Amino acid sequence: MVDYVVQAIDKNACWQAEGVYFEPAFSGQIKKPLATIEPLPFDDRKVICRRCAMEVKKGDVLNLGVGMPADVSKVIAEEGLLDYITMSTESGMVGGIPSALPNFGSAYNPEAIMDHGSMFDFIDGGGLDVTCLGIGEADQYGNINVSKMGTRLTGPGGFINIAQATPKVIFCGSFMGKAEVQINNGRISVLKEGSIKKFVKDVQQITFSGKYAKPSQEILYITERCVFKLIDNKMTLIEIAPGIDLERDILSQMDFKPEIFPDLKTMDPGIFHEKWGGLNNYIV
Repeated sequence: MVDYVVQAIDKNACWQAEGVYFEPAFSGQIKKPLATIEPLPFDDRKVICRRCAMEVKKGDVLNLGVGMPADVSKVIAEEGLLDYITMSTESGMVGGIPSALPNFGSAYNPEAIMDHGSMFDFIDGGGLDVTCLGIGEADQYGNINVSKMGTRLTGPGGFINIAQATPKVIFCGSFMGKAEVQINNGRISVLKEGSIKKFVKDVQQITFSGKYAKPSQEILYITERCVFKLIDNKMTLIEIAPGIDLERDILSQMDFKPEIFPDLKTMDPGIFHEKWGGLNNYIV
């Protein structure tokens, strides 16, 4: 029962989301034309999001985490495949296009908006097919840390529930922090090496445990330089980007030596071009 309704006098006290006072497409009052939603600029972030999208299949229920993972939605929208994939966020948005920061947790044109508790019942009950989550830092055992970086304690949020309950888990992020790369003619090169290593011997805090991952789960780690897969509880390099030198750009920038898959493949050069249009070939 509602006893009182109080009208806010100060607009700054009642924004709908952190980055917008009111967006009717977030609350389902209008359908926002897709043409008005800005596509991602072409850079290494877009390359990573494209490679993540290649792991999704038609009919999948896809969960997207905060940060870079949320931008996978824009790749799927740009490729014209929204009708085949149901995207969601832990906040309760189902369908539509999940918004990135600063409005993460909202979605343009959602098909349904669930309360937080019901969404986690859905997640814990095995409702997801695939999820994209951030890397933060990863180690030799396939462990991921996103909850404690240095002295900054952010906590895991729904990360643990999602990563434990989803059959295919994709961790994504840049290979090195603060690196400068260039993408040209289907190849990527490192202009200035980063100063923050993401692939360390032991993570500072375990938010996802490679050791305790279910045998039935498929675990991938996707960056702009390469792709790793957790095979027999070991970080295994399975793909390398065109233009990247294995020793100089990957192995020497890690605090451990990963397993290298005997049939090491090259990442699809198509995702390193500004115009792609090839996602439909992968999500059939």
